[in-house]
Amino acid sequence: MRDRRRSIDTRLRRVRRLAAVLAVSGLMSGTAACGSGSGSAGSGNPNTLEVWTRSNPDSAATYDRVFAAFTKKTGIKIDYQPVINFDQQLQSRASTKDLPDVMINDTALMGSYQSQGLLKPIDPASIAGGDQITDKSWSSTVGIDGKHYGVPYSRQAQTLMIRTDWLKKLGLKAPATWQEMLSVAKAFATKDPDGDGKADTFGMVVPGSAQNGYAAWWGASFLWQGGAKIIEPDGQGTYAPAMDSAAAVGTVTWMKDNLFCGEKGVVQPGALTAVTSTATNFQDGNAGMYMTGPYNITTFDGTLGKDKYEVVPAPAGPAGGDVLADGENVYLGAKTGKDKQELALAAFLVSPEGQRIAMTSVDGHQPVVRIPVNSTLDAAKVRKDARWSVVQKAYEDASEQFPNAPDFAPIKQDTADALNSIFTYCGGDVRSQLKELNDTLAGDLKDQDLLK
Repeated sequence: MRDRRRSIDTRLRRVRRLAAVLAVSGLMSGTAACGSGSGSAGSGNPNTLEVWTRSNPDSAATYDRVFAAFTKKTGIKIDYQPVINFDQQLQSRASTKDLPDVMINDTALMGSYQSQGLLKPIDPASIAGGDQITDKSWSSTVGIDGKHYGVPYSRQAQTLMIRTDWLKKLGLKAPATWQEMLSVAKAFATKDPDGDGKADTFGMVVPGSAQNGYAAWWGASFLWQGGAKIIEPDGQGTYAPAMDSAAAVGTVTWMKDNLFCGEKGVVQPGALTAVTSTATNFQDGNAGMYMTGPYNITTFDGTLGKDKYEVVPAPAGPAGGDVLADGENVYLGAKTGKDKQELALAAFLVSPEGQRIAMTSVDGHQPVVRIPVNSTLDAAKVRKDARWSVVQKAYEDASEQFPNAPDFAPIKQDTADALNSIFTYCGGDVRSQLKELNDTLAGDLKDQDLLK
């Protein structure tokens, strides 16, 4: 009976693993959007590269400018495909052994792509200007076998965005610790910071749904700040689950008791079913804090206005102020014949010229590089906006990424499922629930032959 249950659990993990990989890249909605071509139009021309990005039309317009500048500089043409349902299309192309030449997508997907044999390894020394990329950024492209399978392209780290007008009205200052953040959240929820005489404001925004792993993505910064890890490398190429540690139990208990099962209004209503597209209370003007990525700065400037909020470092927990960092890499499809052209594009994308174009907005289009990976550039100077120095400093000095060498998608999803359940049912025992999660994570690692 026990062996049968273990077999069922293994099959369920594999199903969740596939679903998580699909969900990470937003495969459940939308269709592919094409730029200058479709299919593999560029694959037969040695001087044309087929390039995919996971982009909507807004960010695709910025990529159009980047690729146009590259073609003007080198003569190498780009058959650009901005794809929304990226992994679905990629798996379809992989089945025909006709991958795109170059792909730009999330760092967290590297382990999944590499384990499927979709990527070719890259020698950092082969990238002109690769020595201007920091070791920290390069480290996120290293696979299980120690080889690099991507070139860092864009990075970001979470910061706290907070209503300065509300702080001023209530005589408060931006919080520097968890306890101060909790006190500010309670004040925002109960002391009418917008002055309308109604009890219609909330402390902070939380995209806490289990869907697409959001509870783990948002909650990761708290885990780092509490001294917890999700999985731990052993230095031998294998990993151990770590969500039953004392630090993890303490951190998750604090989050549960104070953010979700404590005083009403500390987080927005429906936080545990919210994803980023529905967690709009900060920009809607009825929540006072949001720990999130810097891509929201452009949105919030247009909705709230720059004068109503500020960007500050995340409040520190017992173990410090580290936040979740992530970003995008340039990946080279696992086929041969265009190495010279592919490396030329990668070098341009990480060059000061390529990074500056990708960091600037024209006609209101969303920039596609947040924090530059080229260490000669300063985000605040390029953007002429001092707030970006807060984000860059957070990435450089106080951030941690999800482990990139394993296929992290199922690990992230299982962690999100567990956290969401813990925060939903306030009467449960955190220690036993995290022990159960740890057993599940051990199964995820075992499925990848990575369990210590």
